[in-house]
Amino acid sequence: MYDTYAQILLPFKSSPELLEQYTNAYGGLRTGMLMEHLDSLAGSISYKHMLGPDVETLGRIAERGFYVVTASVDRLDMLAPLHPVRDIRLSGQVIYTGKSSMEVAVKMEALSSDGEEETLMLGRFSMVCRDARTHKAYPVNPLAINTPEEQALYSMGQSAQNRRRSLALQSLSLVPPSSEEATDLHQTFLKYGQEGGSALESDKVWLGDTKLEKTMLMFPQERNVHQKVFGGYLMRLAYELGFANSCLFTRSHVAFRSLDGISFRKPVNIGSILRLESQILNSTPPGELPAAVHVRVQANVVDVKTGREETTNDFRFTWAKDDGHTIARIVPRTYQEAMLWLEGKRALEMGQQIRGRRGAGQ
Repeated sequence: MYDTYAQILLPFKSSPELLEQYTNAYGGLRTGMLMEHLDSLAGSISYKHMLGPDVETLGRIAERGFYVVTASVDRLDMLAPLHPVRDIRLSGQVIYTGKSSMEVAVKMEALSSDGEEETLMLGRFSMVCRDARTHKAYPVNPLAINTPEEQALYSMGQSAQNRRRSLALQSLSLVPPSSEEATDLHQTFLKYGQEGGSALESDKVWLGDTKLEKTMLMFPQERNVHQKVFGGYLMRLAYELGFANSCLFTRSHVAFRSLDGISFRKPVNIGSILRLESQILNSTPPGELPAAVHVRVQANVVDVKTGREETTNDFRFTWAKDDGHTIARIVPRTYQEAMLWLEGKRALEMGQQIRGRRGAGQ
């Protein structure tokens, strides 16, 4: 397992030139760019597992007979702020393998000049291997486990895969909401969704009114080794659009909490016209702190001739308002919006549980 370990060092503290490339408008680091690196690192680790720890170049995909793509991102949780700016180490390794899939755990750490290390972010990427000719599932190498620590990581990866399958079966596109969710939705409707409700108009925003879009042409400079648009680049675009929408909704700066999931449904071809649409799906109730929002960003490729759109990626993020004030309540109008609202509610609750467990363990 350890043979798959790889890392990237970003010496921001000692390299003003490098820091300048990553500095955001607030003087901090551009989180979306760091996420882009994590996606690239997960891909490199996966190829390292398949080709061996001593491999230096990937070579031609057709000659290798297989290729690796990102199927999904399980989570990326921010555990500590990026401030103050320090050197950053991105690292990861394969922790679990299925028949044609690999679970890659990644970590972002800050390195202080006194040698102290602080974990800033933890996450998992699900990678799949495909036959270069048929594009069907291609078997991955089994993972050698040599220590109790590696066994613990393997069990963690296996649990993550089982949990992902369980959550898929509970999707609102397959099963109805639970009785508790239905009650919460109805109470929200009574308070916010009808005339004469007890909430003030300033306390609510209709879910359908929170959209923010961006349309772009995909250039070859952002291609990956498969001659498609690099998934990490799409992740960065989605992050930055979702961040902008969160700021507009909360009317303040927001702090990144978590990437709650990404599904990569189809590759994006070079030359495509890509439409990114973000929407605030849910928010913490007024009075609850820290005030947080859950955001969906959907990537669609537009067919120029027909105008039809096809979804290629679905990104989910959570941001929190960092000024100590509450925010308006998101309210759905339609049944479809209500299901999205419940998805956002589930994500906010899961994020709180994860951060609570990690906080208790520190």
